[in-house]
Amino acid sequence: MKNEIIIAGFGGQGVLLAGTLLAQAAIEQGLHTTWFPSYGAEMRGGTANSTVVVSVDEIGSPLAFNPNALIALNEPSLNKFMPRMIEGSIIIANSSIIPSDKEYKIQPVFVPVTDISDKEIKNVKTANLVAVGALIKALELYASGNCGEDSHKRRQSAEETEGDLCDLEDTKILTLKSALAACEKAFSSKPELVEVNKKAIQAGYDFVKQL
Repeated sequence: MKNEIIIAGFGGQGVLLAGTLLAQAAIEQGLHTTWFPSYGAEMRGGTANSTVVVSVDEIGSPLAFNPNALIALNEPSLNKFMPRMIEGSIIIANSSIIPSDKEYKIQPVFVPVTDISDKEIKNVKTANLVAVGALIKALELYASGNCGEDSHKRRQSAEETEGDLCDLEDTKILTLKSALAACEKAFSSKPELVEVNKKAIQAGYDFVKQL
């Protein structure tokens, strides 16, 4: 298993934090990972991005040569990175500000992450982690859909165990459990922010689960 993930949005939308949290989630699972942030002029209102590579094997480069997952928090980011995505990629698009009625090369999973963070979490700054939760569930569903019949049956019998499904153990996909644990590490210096950000991850996960 190898996932090359790009997180992109306006400077200030927390794309770097989202990337570090995904990388930490991989560490929680004992997976290899790299995190590569993009700084510079783009941070001042343009498209900022970070790249996370997660693999069961050692990683030769932190760059995404064949990205198969994208979080696009705004439309310029979707337009910029969509052409780079390989066939079958998973794309989480912030439908709060990205139109969902257009034709795209790869059909995104539209999640209103800004609205969810504002209305459900009561903290719009958590939109990035709502998107992280959405991506984790989308990756989980993709892994489930590519498992054999035996794994599918075992998964159905273990539906109550969120983030620890048998097919996920086989594919080593990122899990909700590891993301929540990573959240505790990421905000260890600000413990008052742990629960609200864990709630944001869970909200994004649950939104995709219900699609």
